[in-house]
Amino acid sequence: MAWDLIYWLICFCLDIALFASSLYQYVMLTDLEADYINPFELSSRINQLVVPEFIVHGVFCALFLLAQRWFMFLFTVPLTYYIVMLFVKQKHLIDVTEVFRVLNTEKKCRLVKLGVYFCLLAIIIIRFVLYFIYRQNYYLFLQYLCRGPDLRN
Repeated sequence: MAWDLIYWLICFCLDIALFASSLYQYVMLTDLEADYINPFELSSRINQLVVPEFIVHGVFCALFLLAQRWFMFLFTVPLTYYIVMLFVKQKHLIDVTEVFRVLNTEKKCRLVKLGVYFCLLAIIIIRFVLYFIYRQNYYLFLQYLCRGPDLRN
């Protein structure tokens, strides 16, 4: 039972990391659009985050698969497929010379990722709450079984 708590805590931390990474990338792209940052600085900052983000997302998806959380796994599979296809086609890094041409596409991609990670975060928080509710009810049930029914009433 404690393993479930550790599992959901690890998933929570991974999801927060992925959410923060996608939010940071989206803010950087918005800063480029508003001309607060130059394209070279943007591409160097985002490109150093892309591969670690892909690895963490792969671990995240594999964690759901290994724990047999089928809904969560199937929820992350489309994004995982998209990430793998970007990596295979070598379009996962932002090119300095083409950054303005693909700016809107990259922003939309980051918004979709933010939406997916936010939905996963909501589901994980709900699972945390349900874990504690069921655990509390389980302990109350065990206490009731150990005491036995109160026949004095």
